[in-house]
Amino acid sequence: MIKVLVVDDSAFMRIALVKMLELDPKIKVVATAEDGAAALEMALIHHPQVITMDVEMPNMDGIKAVRTIMAQAPCPIIMLSRLTDKGAKVTLEALNEGAVDFIAKNSSMVNMDMASIEAEVLDKVRYWAANGMLVDKKASLKPQRAPEAVRSTKQLREVEIPNNIDLIVIGVSTGGPTAVLNLLGQLEPLDIPIVIAQHMPKEFTPSYAQSLNAKTKHKVVEGREGMAVKKGEVIVLPGGTDGQLFGSFLADVSLSLRTSSTANIHPNADVLFRSALQVAKNPVGLILTGMGSDGTEGAKLFAEKKLPIVVQEPSGCVVDGMVLAALESGAVTHIMPLNRMAKRLTQWCR
Repeated sequence: MIKVLVVDDSAFMRIALVKMLELDPKIKVVATAEDGAAALEMALIHHPQVITMDVEMPNMDGIKAVRTIMAQAPCPIIMLSRLTDKGAKVTLEALNEGAVDFIAKNSSMVNMDMASIEAEVLDKVRYWAANGMLVDKKASLKPQRAPEAVRSTKQLREVEIPNNIDLIVIGVSTGGPTAVLNLLGQLEPLDIPIVIAQHMPKEFTPSYAQSLNAKTKHKVVEGREGMAVKKGEVIVLPGGTDGQLFGSFLADVSLSLRTSSTANIHPNADVLFRSALQVAKNPVGLILTGMGSDGTEGAKLFAEKKLPIVVQEPSGCVVDGMVLAALESGAVTHIMPLNRMAKRLTQWCR
């Protein structure tokens, strides 16, 4: 039985979430709470396996509640965020404080798509309960696997690193906001563009880009249709659509935004990686933490051209699905923790 604590200041949402979750006979909502203070009390009493938590609450908001629970009764926390600028900013901060995932909900109860929320809530609660988490002494969550257990049986692909790297493209999903912040925070500004495909709703990516710009040494902007791709700039692709690069670094490169008919996750890393090979001579592809397999098909195209694909060390990922899929494909050249990845990229690009 999966024990869940539901935290939301709306009585309607608490009742709705309980009904959604208990459609699965293997899920039991052991308690509900209307604010962060009550959530901490219930977490200490009931020791839930997963917590769903509203972002905006009275008395103790989602950020402080996550910080406090992770310090005293740590477990996977899934944030429920309204599709507003404020909701996006608070959600990103909560993820940095230790929340593992989020679900976006419409800010209007009238327009809320309860069916889509139901499916996502059930899927994510099952996932985080099934992938039981180990808690270290600092109250951070780690996948319950030994590092050697997640190594691919396939050999890493050997490649000669070009001495004139001209583009870095990054595919990332669940756990990405914290991982990308850590990577860029340790990576010195480079004289080449970096383009990020982070799976995220369109309402969230403006705040995400602003947060990275404020917290790192890099100039980070959200991509827009037709914008020039400039050296030394980090572009976060807008959520809900796919970004493709057009042109040539022998001339000008610009960004085009369109939704791929074959991709079901946006922004799509495979679409970005494929377009990178059309505009750059020596791009590097990075695949970081995330659920699913996005980026693997793009990595295979990099392998065909004998170009490097670097993945995050699986044991450091919040979710290692994207990394393991790439490893199983045989397209990966390097596995690195984020701190070593930042140092190596700096060396390669200089």
